[in-house]
Amino acid sequence: MVSFASKAKRADTASPQGIMPRVDAIDWARIGADLDARGCAVIEGLLAKDECATLASLYPDDVHFRSRVVMGRHGFGRGEYKYFSYPLPDLIAGLRPALYAPLSEVANRWNAAMGIEIRYPADHAAFLQRCHDAGQTRPTPLLLQYGEGDYNCLHQDLYGEHVFPLQVAILLSEPGGDFAGGEFVLTEQRPRMQSRPEVVPLCRGDAVVFAVHHRPVQGTRGVYRVNLRHGVSRLRAGHRHTLGVIFHDAK
Repeated sequence: MVSFASKAKRADTASPQGIMPRVDAIDWARIGADLDARGCAVIEGLLAKDECATLASLYPDDVHFRSRVVMGRHGFGRGEYKYFSYPLPDLIAGLRPALYAPLSEVANRWNAAMGIEIRYPADHAAFLQRCHDAGQTRPTPLLLQYGEGDYNCLHQDLYGEHVFPLQVAILLSEPGGDFAGGEFVLTEQRPRMQSRPEVVPLCRGDAVVFAVHHRPVQGTRGVYRVNLRHGVSRLRAGHRHTLGVIFHDAK
């Protein structure tokens, strides 16, 4: 397993200059192939242990966030999460555009395959301007917190007219140490077929890239769309924190 975070100097990891080398080192051809095949792909060791701890430690301090959602109040599951406010913490502010750039190529290829006319600019700032022009101005990166017995129901993160079709979740806690259970789960709803589940094992600092809404699949009669939903299985013990990196903003 290659840990990209270990290649960066700790003093520079919170800056865009420190993040870009590790993002550039990712095998994006492999990520694209995994996304095409399964609708998700894992980036091992994207964040270092200290970076994970720093991000998780932000949760109690509301100064970093614009809102808090208790899942049980809305039928979303059990647990809670908070949406970051602008300006985003430096590490997240650097990760968001760095990851978006290579993923925009996958997004455009998928839309072309599915006959969707929308195309995404290579620059994240240009895409955010598109969102903001449509009234989608609220930041969507979020920090999720789970305790024993908590879970996240299968869902899609759609916040307005402009939706980027891929997103990233980064596990900030250590399975088997900080918590037990709590696996990332993805389901694929295929036309005229039963749904296909995918359980994605992650270590602390690993990121999973996955489809927000739908993806193209090559069938015997051409390309068709499958819908995807994601969630988290029940925690059997401990506490779990996750960073969610969503590339479109919300109304």
